[in-house]
Amino acid sequence: MKQADCLRMALAELPQGTMEIVGRPAAEPGVLFTGTFQGETDGRGRMEVYPVFPGVEASFNTVLGTYAAFRHEAARSTLEINHCRLGRVGWDLRDGMSVYLGEGDLSLHSADSVMHFPAEMYAGLVICVDLTHLAESPPPILAEADFQAERLAEKFCGGGTFALPAGPELEEIFRPLYRQPEMRRLPYLRLKLQELLLYLEGLESGGRELTRYGSQQTARIQEIHALLTEHLDRRYTIEELSHRYLLNTSTLKEVFKAVYGLPIATYMKEYRVRRAMELLRESGGLSGGGDTGHHRKHRRHRGRRGLREPGEIHPGIQGCDGTAPHGVPAGAPGLTPE
Repeated sequence: MKQADCLRMALAELPQGTMEIVGRPAAEPGVLFTGTFQGETDGRGRMEVYPVFPGVEASFNTVLGTYAAFRHEAARSTLEINHCRLGRVGWDLRDGMSVYLGEGDLSLHSADSVMHFPAEMYAGLVICVDLTHLAESPPPILAEADFQAERLAEKFCGGGTFALPAGPELEEIFRPLYRQPEMRRLPYLRLKLQELLLYLEGLESGGRELTRYGSQQTARIQEIHALLTEHLDRRYTIEELSHRYLLNTSTLKEVFKAVYGLPIATYMKEYRVRRAMELLRESGGLSGGGDTGHHRKHRRHRGRRGLREPGEIHPGIQGCDGTAPHGVPAGAPGLTPE
């Protein structure tokens, strides 16, 4: 089962518009947000919050929706560390700019309260560190290593938003955290977050600063995305979109890729395949039963949405998913890789 499908199953019981906040274990003194934290989303979401050390808190976040907004009391010295496991995530910063992360990327910045999810799904880990509190009472291992919280403040709290791209070192730190059963998560968090803090302190530079884009630009790109995905029967050119939304072509292509992770043409090709797979599932695939009214309705829907008939999309499905859709034999024509 795909991670996205697992995410949908995990959040299926939550009412639309719900951001569930779960304290694991029960609240302890000294955590940053417990008791003062509220969240909202236009979809469904869950935060599993763990008080790791005094001044350090972590939350495993899963969201199906386009945004999540948080209201909390955070100290000025709070550093927010975000690791994106699934989907994409962006922030509208206080200076009117926006930044985005892809899967496996890590960002470090002062706490910001609104997260956007261009893929309409997200899973990741958010770590909030009160550097002043941590400096006053570091855990024994950090104290033994002569960890200096002030060094992190100098590197990452200067007003910028910094990022570390996905790579094996980050994978070694974060991957075990996502694989633990609930009873082992807190002990692993205490081990791995100390490793992360030492790793960040030891970096020679503060990482690469994320490219920022004007929030008005990213809002227009989201409008373009809505247009493209709502009218799959149309093939808009870059020049048409540029003229319609008053963005030059190079900016349009650059910001679209920053927000959605792929060039426009590649993204739309994969989007059409995903939608076709969803329609196949909804219609029962290509199983028998003849040309029923149910199947005729879905065939008309595919035509209106600009999607091809099932027999025409098999190669693309095989290329993106690696498996035959429901109701299609594994050896069916068009499903064999070339």
